Amino acid sequence: MSGTGRLTGILGPRTRRVVYGESGPEDIRQELGATTTVDLAHVVMLTERGLLPREAAAALLRRITTLRADGFTDLYELPAPRGLYLMYESHLIAELGAEVGGKLHTGRSRNDIKATITALRLRSELTDLLGEVLRLQAVLLSRARAHRHAVMPVYTHFQPAMPISYGYYLAGIATALDRDIDALGHVLGHLDRCPLGAGAVAGTDLSIDPARTAELLGFPDGPLHATDAVAARDTMLRAVAAGASAALTLSRLATDLQLWSTQEFAFVEFPERLVGGSSAMPQKRNAFLLEHVKAKAALAVGAWTASAAAMKSTPFTNSIEVGTEAVGAGWPALAAVRDSVLLTQPLVSGARPNPARMEQRARESFVTATVIANRLVAQGVPFRTAHHVVGRAVREAVEAGATELTRITVPRGAEGAEGFEAGPSATELPGLREVVDSHDRGGGPGECARTVQVLTDRLAAHGRLLAAHRDRAAKAEHLLDEAVDTLMATGGAPGEAVDVHAVSVSERTESAQ
Repeated sequence: MSGTGRLTGILGPRTRRVVYGESGPEDIRQELGATTTVDLAHVVMLTERGLLPREAAAALLRRITTLRADGFTDLYELPAPRGLYLMYESHLIAELGAEVGGKLHTGRSRNDIKATITALRLRSELTDLLGEVLRLQAVLLSRARAHRHAVMPVYTHFQPAMPISYGYYLAGIATALDRDIDALGHVLGHLDRCPLGAGAVAGTDLSIDPARTAELLGFPDGPLHATDAVAARDTMLRAVAAGASAALTLSRLATDLQLWSTQEFAFVEFPERLVGGSSAMPQKRNAFLLEHVKAKAALAVGAWTASAAAMKSTPFTNSIEVGTEAVGAGWPALAAVRDSVLLTQPLVSGARPNPARMEQRARESFVTATVIANRLVAQGVPFRTAHHVVGRAVREAVEAGATELTRITVPRGAEGAEGFEAGPSATELPGLREVVDSHDRGGGPGECARTVQVLTDRLAAHGRLLAAHRDRAAKAEHLLDEAVDTLMATGGAPGEAVDVHAVSVSERTESAQ
């Protein structure tokens, strides 16, 4: 059936390839695997609502499940002048007759089918991505606990600023990533309405039950507004934005680790399994995986920009620009973010800090200067005076070739220090560990254990939410399996031998993909 009733002409081969893409075996399996999952739920619902005879339903289900089990091999050589879906539907009509195959599309449109397939795929990819990010968060928190005593300088404007610990730094990355996890989970939570039932743009007057198909596909409810269901793909846009934010967080981590793994810093070292050599320079030991992590963020940001630009100023209705082009830019972005996470997991767990080198640089960098000034403030010296006095002491130490302060003296008569009673005797330099531990306010490194515990508790909560999403999808899959098998067992024509497959619908889907 090459025409539509209204139209009789078709696109040329080259134009079809641009519009519909290739129709090779892998393309057919991927697209129709998702489409037929939706079909199974739709057939069950139509039958339960009395819109499809049980015999027709059983015949459709048997043919669809057979196609899925065989990987759609019967469709590989068929022409698809109007895309894979209509080719597949035409095959069902040719095999089963118009009275059976022609009823599959009752009460729906390619528009709500496509929106539903997008929602199903996005749900699957988000749950997978979120699971990997949670694994990375667990690695970060584990390493933060393990290296909480490895003292190092923290940098501002690429200059040593104050003493912290390597574990505290990793806890900071985990704190930022926690917000990214929250955002990804929020997007996943918004995949709570199944678009199926919205029809082309305004629902249908047929007595369908969108809540039932939603239940069979693992969604809490059906569409709230039909036009919105087929017009909007903002959930995809939010998913890419949340993924891009996570990738940006990891790119900043990768930048620091790459700098700190240089010979000039030598703060961290990666095992040989995580570095590469050079084809020309024998001495090289390149932490090149970090560069992949940094670049993946750019792919995600670029994809978000492309998706948003494709959606901008489109009419609020079903639109190729939104449902096809904008969505198409999102899948590679989510894949890039996932790859970034997968690379970062072994990089964080495998990075070996060099505590001796870290502490040496902290001692040589005058990073306790602020603490010394604060000690003077605690003895009554105004902060600005203490700041000036300590800054001058650092300058004099540098000019004298010293690498650290050992004492600080407030000269008698210094501006603002009239009430300072310590006189020319000095405030002693506190030890680095003492300094780190004393910063126990405002989220400083002295509170690292509390920070890690809070994040660990949140990690567990995020894990429970993700498990609930997965559990709902798994239960829906089982429910759909049972409904399909029951219909195939009880819907055969009188006297007809019914072949109830021993393999579940979910297993047949896996074999088809």
